[in-house]
Amino acid sequence: MSDLLVLDRAATLAALDPRRLMAAVAEALVAVADGTASAPPRIAAFAPDGLLGAMPGYVPGLGLAAKLVSVFGDPGHPGRSSHRGVVVLFDAGDGRPLAILDAEPVTAWRTAASATHSALALAGPGPVVVVGTGAQARAQVALLAALGPDAPVTVAGRDPAAVRATAALHPAGRPADGIEAAVRAAATVYCCTGATRPVLERGWLAPGTHVSSVGGSHGHELDAATIRDAALFTEWPGAAATQPPSGAHELQGLPPDREVTLLGSVLAGAASGSHSPDLLTVFKSTGHAALDVAAAYVAHGTATGRFG
Repeated sequence: MSDLLVLDRAATLAALDPRRLMAAVAEALVAVADGTASAPPRIAAFAPDGLLGAMPGYVPGLGLAAKLVSVFGDPGHPGRSSHRGVVVLFDAGDGRPLAILDAEPVTAWRTAASATHSALALAGPGPVVVVGTGAQARAQVALLAALGPDAPVTVAGRDPAAVRATAALHPAGRPADGIEAAVRAAATVYCCTGATRPVLERGWLAPGTHVSSVGGSHGHELDAATIRDAALFTEWPGAAATQPPSGAHELQGLPPDREVTLLGSVLAGAASGSHSPDLLTVFKSTGHAALDVAAAYVAHGTATGRFG
């Protein structure tokens, strides 16, 4: 395996070209929705303070990859969690390992890309708020900065210094004085926390708000009333049909007739993303191996010069 490419965290991050990543993640989401991607539900081994998950996946045209990722709470920062591990990209033709990538930037940036696609497809015009100041929130702000440096983004969180530092990642970033006030004024809310209980309340959300919730690996990030009142969108059917850690805490026990639409179906034009201007929409992300495949494809192609 002398030709095996090994990228550390900095090199992996540098190879995740934002626009190519957005395109590849869209392709992966569509493949999940139309059934051409192959990825079993995530499995995990549980330790007293966290879990180790395994996520293999294949996406036609993008490749074959597997991620081993640990998810542990951060004792020094209550309410935050770490996602550390490796992603291995394989040759889909003969099975050779091609690259080993740092899983933390892969996870953060492919998740930010799927969240951004949900907002582009489902949100109306108006203020954008990112709730959180951890790794996922920083990746979300940085991706929004790369895609639209002139579009204002407000960052809200519990630690004022961390809020200011995260907002500074965006040329038009603005720190908020508090979460509730920022969310009440928002048209789009990216909720990127390590919450174990809801960080938003339904009463804070104006009619027509879009919420992209990508946190909550350890518990509920959104309250039951928000889920009850919203049109729901996910990356894959198992977000509602399987139990955590593969499924979403918030989507457990939905009524059998409750509709949950796949984001990839909206991107492909097979399902509608247009709704009443007053309708609340929620994209609830659990992560999916197909998205790791997309990110690994982009990182490998960028690092090896395949894209020119």
